[in-house]
Amino acid sequence: MNTWRVLWIKEFRESWRSFKLLWIPLLFLFLGVSDPLVNYFMEDILNAVGNMPEGFQMIMPELHARDLLLATTEQFQMMGIIVLIAVFVGTISRERSGGTATLIYVRPVSAASIFLSKWMGASLVALLSALIGYIGSIYYTSVLYGEITFSTALTIIATYSVWLLLVMSLTVALSAAFTTAVAASLAIILIPIGGILDSLLGGYWHVTPWKLARYGVLVTDGTIESSYYWTTLLLVIGITLLCLVLGIWATDRNRRLAAV
Repeated sequence: MNTWRVLWIKEFRESWRSFKLLWIPLLFLFLGVSDPLVNYFMEDILNAVGNMPEGFQMIMPELHARDLLLATTEQFQMMGIIVLIAVFVGTISRERSGGTATLIYVRPVSAASIFLSKWMGASLVALLSALIGYIGSIYYTSVLYGEITFSTALTIIATYSVWLLLVMSLTVALSAAFTTAVAASLAIILIPIGGILDSLLGGYWHVTPWKLARYGVLVTDGTIESSYYWTTLLLVIGITLLCLVLGIWATDRNRRLAAV
């Protein structure tokens, strides 16, 4: 336990010194507040820009709080997730290829401690970023479009946090198993591209990991059946645990193969 704590503190300090704990949350905050603000002031923005044809009229659709929270979630799913993958996909593989991992391999440190410290460090940044982003989105959505209850906000944030734990466990597990280039390619294919494919073809099934983020918003107003939500949630938790086990195994395997 002491070894794991030391390694985790090292990851936390690295995230702090490299400003990951600053710029990634700020990015999510920007993504979170952009949709409610831009959509609310869109007509004013268009009038300020000018150069519209004479007689041109744009009828803005009536948006509700749920629509803005879904838009925020979609922003996180594309831009936010890609940034997180790009930042953390080399968290183990870069150290291994650069030789610095050997300094840890020669010490009496378990593969579980190595992997879990990396995963917890990445997850901390991801969860903090999503929390700050959603707080910004929920605040402006409540002010501009209607009240959002505490239980609704808690459900959305908690559900997306579970999804992020899966994203980080898969990303770090791929980093433990492959080189950075291969891990990045697989992570992009499995997470963002997989989500796009699921959105295009997902009408044929109701339970896939990629649906959890949207279900976290839709379940709050009864738009979907609660059984779909809970089944998807349990599936994501199960896959997350599997990724953690495989990540620890890959870390141990590469440590055994390393020349020390």
